[in-house]
Amino acid sequence: MRFLLVVVFTLFTGGAMASDLVEPTLHIAPGGKDHPQVALTLDACDGATDDRILSVLVANKIPATLFVTGKWLRHNAAAIKTLTTHPDLFELEDHGANHIPAVLGKAKVYGITPAGTLAAVDSEVQVGAGDLMLAAGVQSHWYRDATARYSPTAIKEIGTLGYQVAGYSLNGDYGASVFAPVAARQISGAKDGDVIIAHINQPKRHSGEGVAEGILALQAKGFKFVRLEDVQTIANDDNPAGK
Repeated sequence: MRFLLVVVFTLFTGGAMASDLVEPTLHIAPGGKDHPQVALTLDACDGATDDRILSVLVANKIPATLFVTGKWLRHNAAAIKTLTTHPDLFELEDHGANHIPAVLGKAKVYGITPAGTLAAVDSEVQVGAGDLMLAAGVQSHWYRDATARYSPTAIKEIGTLGYQVAGYSLNGDYGASVFAPVAARQISGAKDGDVIIAHINQPKRHSGEGVAEGILALQAKGFKFVRLEDVQTIANDDNPAGK
């Protein structure tokens, strides 16, 4: 199983990682043996909405934090209505205007052209926040870039803009690239205090079915789901986030 995930991850990243980038981790305060808890974070990068996941969250009253881009917001009015109709369940946060990595220079990350400069990072963050306010009337406090990898100076810059950088501790679907059983096992294997990352914008991929299955499996185990805004967060040294 571990070998399979390594192979998938290597293929997804293009076989290499830039050595000067950081991948911030984030945990939440554990709930303890009798009341374990996790934070489910879902990225909506572009494209459509995976209703297999969203319907499970609504039907089972499972809270989640969604990181949405301006690109996604412009094409998913029905989903936005569902999300804003359930403010008790869904926290909406900034994933950027156009899904651009907060990375300096010209080297692509996961095949995506980076911001390149701090000025471009500023624009991606602030325009994305404006898009969220316009579409949903929500002021964001957290930021997660495309790829969840950053230049160290970009992380500091994002902090100066007033945003906490949202890392994670458990990758649930590897960029929506894995088959459903893999995603289900990843998420159902979460530990108390994990921050899970997965994707809610790929309804045609197999992974979404597994994400939904894994979420329900965790709930059946007695895990509580919390939003980032409702819990103490614990970041690593590369990440100034945490409260």
